[in-house]
Formats: sequence, structure tokens, C-alpha cells
Amino acid sequence: MDLDAYVGRHRGEWARLEELVRRAARPRRMSEAELDELVELYQKVATHLSVIRSRGPDPVLVDRLAGTVTRARSVVVGTREPGWRVVGRYIAVTFPAAVYARRGWVLATCAASLAVAVAFGLWVVHSPAAHSGLLPPSEVRQLCHSDFARYYSENPASSFAARVWTNNAWVAASAIAFGALLGLPTLAVLLLNSVNLGIVGGYMTSCGESSQFFTLILPHGMLELAVVFTAGAVGLRLGWSIIDSGPRRRVEALAAEGRAAVTISLGLAVALAVSGLIEAFVTPSSLPPGVRIGVGVFALVMFVGYIRIYGRRAVAMGESGDLGKELSADLAPTA
Repeated sequence: MDLDAYVGRHRGEWARLEELVRRAARPRRMSEAELDELVELYQKVATHLSVIRSRGPDPVLVDRLAGTVTRARSVVVGTREPGWRVVGRYIAVTFPAAVYARRGWVLATCAASLAVAVAFGLWVVHSPAAHSGLLPPSEVRQLCHSDFARYYSENPASSFAARVWTNNAWVAASAIAFGALLGLPTLAVLLLNSVNLGIVGGYMTSCGESSQFFTLILPHGMLELAVVFTAGAVGLRLGWSIIDSGPRRRVEALAAEGRAAVTISLGLAVALAVSGLIEAFVTPSSLPPGVRIGVGVFALVMFVGYIRIYGRRAVAMGESGDLGKELSADLAPTA
């Protein structure tokens, strides 16, 4: 395509759209014919932008037209939905759809991470070389008989909950953000968490404290690990979109996955806040072990059920969790 000729042929329409957008600041002063012209030009220029992006990319021109189309869209579509409605849609549609659409990656990441943790735990239990080589005997005794249990009760519950949430949110955010680096650092984050979990569990089991380990880990750990593994899966898929973008251009695939990653990270932060509260107030409490573990099971079932029910329904309706879906639709070329 001859970009100069294309620009010359449509420059007048772009300028006219910009003029109408400026005048639309006071719509009562515009005639019905001008309002109709604004809608028509908005659709045309959106198509022009799509054509230029796909056939003759020019960053300066694309940025200018994208700004014009975005401003025109806000005029044509009208004001945004009330904030409460946006939040409600995010909770009921956007977030669960984004996670459910990536359920295969999430399940695979959860299975692989747990397998690594179990493998390292068995290695510590059954390998004398590993048992004596990873930690000195004095530290193992201290871990089993005091340090592990004291960790959950040595600080005030409120400050402990805030610290746990901050740490876990940082781990989850890192797992997602590192996906932009082909997912390799994300693999490292997942591996580090799984290895640490397996080694600590292995040492506690070798000391005969497996019951204490599971009654302190499971109440909060089931939801917490599910969230961290989900974050890792999102990061891995983000990295994979660079390697294999499918029918889309790499930059488009990366942008779409990046927007969905932002959607997911916000929801996961809320879930981590719940697991942090459980870790601070339930895990070290005097409640019977069965009750504490039951709280953890309930939290996990509620999270998984929420994603499955609302996510499957939203995906069936064509939702993907992409924050940019509406804008992307406006830029599709039309006949």
C-alpha cells in the first residue's frame, strides 16, 4: 500500500473528525447532520487506523489517529458506566473469565509445582545426603521444635496479616510481570517456592512433625498456593505469547495477554488478602486442627467454584478478560 497516497486521500476526513470532536464538547450547538457525520467519520477513521496498522505501520501517524479515534469513541459511546457497575462487572465477568480462559495453564502449573514440592520433600526424607547437606542438624532441630510454629504466632495478628499479604502479593506480581521475559524468571519464582515448600515439609516429616506441618500450612496454604500458581500460569502464558503468538502479531498477542494479566493480578491480590487473614488469625489459633483445615478447604472451594461458575458463564458469552476488548473491536476493519 502507498502510505503517502492513502494519507493524502483521507487526511481531510481525519481533520474533519478532529474538528467535530472538539465541537462535541458542546453538543447542543451541533446540528443533527453534524452528529450523524461524527458517527460516520468515527467508524471510517477507526477502519483507516486498522488498515494503517496492518499494512503500513507508521508510529507517529498511528499514535495521532489512535488518539483521535479514542476521543471520538468517548463522544459517540457517551459517558462511562457508574463506578459501582464497573466494579460489579469486574467481579462477575472480567476477572473470572480471564482466569477461566487460562484454566489449562493454571492446572498444569499447579500440578507441576506440587509435583516438584513432593519430590523435594521425599528427597529430604529418604536421602541421608540431602538431609544432612541442606541444613546442619542444629538448624533442623530448631526448625522442627520451635521456629516453624513460632513463625505464625510471634507477631501481632494484624501486622502479620499485612506483612504476609505484602510478601505474597509481591511474589504473585513478580511471577506475572516476569512473564514478559519469555517466562523464564517466572519459572524460577515457581521453582523457588515449590523447592522451599518441599524441603521444609521434608525436614518436618523426618522429625516426626508432619502433623504439625500440615495443620499449620493447610489452613491458609491451600488458597495461597492456588493463587501463586495461578499467577505463575498467567506469567508463563504471557511469555509464551511472545514465542508463539498464533494468528496475531507478536505485539498484539503480548498486549492482549498483558491487559489480561493486569485484570488477573488485581483479583489475585484480593484473594491473597483473604489467605493472609486466615494465616494471621486462623492458622495459629487454638481452634481444633480439623476446624482450621476446614476453613482452608472452604476458602479454596469458594475461590475455585467462583472461577468455575462465573468464569465458564462469561467465557461462553464470548468474554476473555481482556480489558482492551471494546477498543480492539472498534479498530477492526469493516467492509
